[in-house]
Amino acid sequence: MAEIHELTAVELRDALHSGAVSARQATQHYLDRIDAENRHLGTFITVTAEQALQDAAAADQAHARSARDGTPLAPLHGMPVAFKDLTDVAGVVTTHGSAALEHKPALTDGALVTVLKTAGVISLGKTQVPEFGLTAYSENRIAPPSRNPHAPSRSSGGSSGGSAAAVAAGLVPFAPGSDGGGSVRIPAAACGLVGLKPGRGLVPAGESTGDPAGLVVSGPLARSAGDAALLLDAMVPRPPGASGPAAGYLDLAAQDPPRLRIGVSLDSPWQTIFPFTPATEALDALAEAVRRLEAAGHQISEAAVRYDNRYPAAFTTAWTAAVGEARIAPQREALLTPLTRTFRRRAQQRGPAKLAEALGFLCQFRRDTITQYAAWDVMLMPALAQTPRPVGWFTGAAHGDGYWPAAEWTGDADGDYRKQCEYAPWSSMVNVCGLPAISIPVHWTGGAAGAGLPMGVQLIGPMGSEALLLQLAAQLGC
Repeated sequence: MAEIHELTAVELRDALHSGAVSARQATQHYLDRIDAENRHLGTFITVTAEQALQDAAAADQAHARSARDGTPLAPLHGMPVAFKDLTDVAGVVTTHGSAALEHKPALTDGALVTVLKTAGVISLGKTQVPEFGLTAYSENRIAPPSRNPHAPSRSSGGSSGGSAAAVAAGLVPFAPGSDGGGSVRIPAAACGLVGLKPGRGLVPAGESTGDPAGLVVSGPLARSAGDAALLLDAMVPRPPGASGPAAGYLDLAAQDPPRLRIGVSLDSPWQTIFPFTPATEALDALAEAVRRLEAAGHQISEAAVRYDNRYPAAFTTAWTAAVGEARIAPQREALLTPLTRTFRRRAQQRGPAKLAEALGFLCQFRRDTITQYAAWDVMLMPALAQTPRPVGWFTGAAHGDGYWPAAEWTGDADGDYRKQCEYAPWSSMVNVCGLPAISIPVHWTGGAAGAGLPMGVQLIGPMGSEALLLQLAAQLGC
C-alpha cells in the first residue's frame, strides 16, 4: 500500500473505516511528518500531539466497538486535520496570529470544530495565519511564516496559508479554512490545491471574531475535487440524530456537469483605485481552463462586468471593522503589525455611522453584481493576478528565518494593502455577494504538473452551486 500521506483523503477514509489503517497509525504518521517538515515550512503554530494520540486511541476503541456490535462509525472516523489559528479549539490557545493578545487556551470548541469533531476528525494542532486573518499572506510576529511547499522562498498565501501548506506538503490529508475575502481560494491557488468557498450560510464561519458584513464562511482545502467534497459533506451541520453525510457532495462531485454558459472576465472592483495588469502566468492559466472547458462542451464567452467604484472603500471599512473592536490593552498596541495597527486606528476613527453606510452600500453592490453574473451560468477568471509572492514581499521586510521583533517590522501599511489587492483582485467581491466560488489548479509555470509554481482559475456560481463547482473542478482534472 502507498504511504499514508500518499493516499487521497477518500482512500484514507476508507482505510480507516475498514481497519486497514488504525486511527493511531494515521495520527502518528502525520505527526511524524509535521515534526520533520514544520521547521522548514512554518505550517503549524501549535502542534497538539499528546491530545491527538489520546483522541486516536479513543477512535480505535470506537472502531473495535463497531466491529463487535455494528455501531456506526462517524463519517470522518479517525481522519487527521488541523484548524487555522483563528478558530477556537477547547484547551488550545487561539493566537489570532497576534503578539498583542494574551494567549490563553480556549474554553470551548468553536462551531466549526464542534461539527467536525462530531464527524470524527482528530485535530493535530493550529496552523499559521496572518494577524487577525487580515492579509493574503500568512506572516506574523509570533512564529515563522508559512512557506509554499512547491517553492519555500514563496508565500503559501493567506489567511488559511498554514492550512493550505500543510495539505500541499502532505502533513494532513485535507483541512478546513475560512474565507472572508479570499482566504481559502488565495492559498489554494498559491499551493496548487482545490479551495472551495461555499455560499453564505451553508457552513459555520469558523472564526471567533466579529464579522458585521457576514463575509466569512468556512470551506475545504484539498488536493482533489473528491477530497474537497468529502470534507464539505462533514462541514455542513447535520440535523440532530441524523446519520451519514448532510448533503452527499462526494457522490454529486463524481457526476458530469451539464453543458454551461460560462462568462470569462478580467474585470475587478479594485481596478479603478489600484490599476493592475495580470501576469502572463495568470493569463496562461485562464487560457488553459478555457481550452479544457470548451473541449468538454461548455460555451465560453467574454463577460464585461461593471463594478461600482465605491466598492474598495466600503469593503475595506467592513473588512477591518472587527479589528477596530478587538480587545487589546493600550500598552500592547505597539506589538501589532503596521498594517493591523493602521487599519485598527482608522476603524476606530470611522465610528458606527460610517460602518452602517458601508454595509448599506455593500448590500446594493451584492444585488447589482449578482444581477450581472446571472447572464451566465458560471463566471470564470484567474484565481490570482500574479505568481505566488516571495515571503516578506508584501511587508518589505527582510525575513531571515521568518519572523521579526516589533522594532524590525516597519513595512508601509498602505503599500502592503495595495500589493494584496493587486495580487488577488477577484476574490473579495464574491464574499460580499455571498456566492459559492472555487479555486482550481490548472497550470504550472514549469510546464509539467508539479514543476515550477502552480497557477489556478476561479469559478463563481449562483447560490447553491457548490456541487456544480466541484463537478467542474473534477472535469478540469482535479
